[in-house]
Amino acid sequence: MKKFSGRHPASCKRCASGIFWSFTDFIAMHPDSHRPDPLLFTQEELDMLGRTADALSAYMGKPVLAEVVDADETGFEWVIFGVPLDVSEDSGNMVTVQIGGPGARIMGNKGGLQLEDGDVYECQYLWAIQLSDLEGVRFIKVDEEGEEVAWSDDLSNVLPFALTDTTPPTHDDDEEDEDDMGTDAPPTLH
Repeated sequence: MKKFSGRHPASCKRCASGIFWSFTDFIAMHPDSHRPDPLLFTQEELDMLGRTADALSAYMGKPVLAEVVDADETGFEWVIFGVPLDVSEDSGNMVTVQIGGPGARIMGNKGGLQLEDGDVYECQYLWAIQLSDLEGVRFIKVDEEGEEVAWSDDLSNVLPFALTDTTPPTHDDDEEDEDDMGTDAPPTLH
């Protein structure tokens, strides 16, 4: 994996391609005294984001990292999903981001990687989800082009997998046989 040590450069904003620049610039134009309380993920939402990173790791057969970025700069938390690049992998044709660093909040099982505090990985950007205070929209999904591609008040609507804690009901074979017989057939004598 491509691993960096040290801090992110001040100009990085966690994204080498500048995807989130407009959010930061917009927030920076407003004085701090007018900022509402920051928007934060709930514990349930954080758990769902971690399970999504784990499911993606299993699905893709590669580690997928999901880092929650603090609301200090923007006034809202957001999470970025990325696949750590192999040392020999050419990143020229993809959007890359740096995930990790001192105090980074990585969700899920980290795709099996053993991350030390302060480790920074160059990753292929998959997408990000930012929190929003718009009416009826709590989550906005942002693609690798910086475009808002999905929004919803329900986190599961912007995730690639349906994550539920319940298992689907099982059917008893005897009940299925009775259902197959139907109720429209007239009774017969034997």
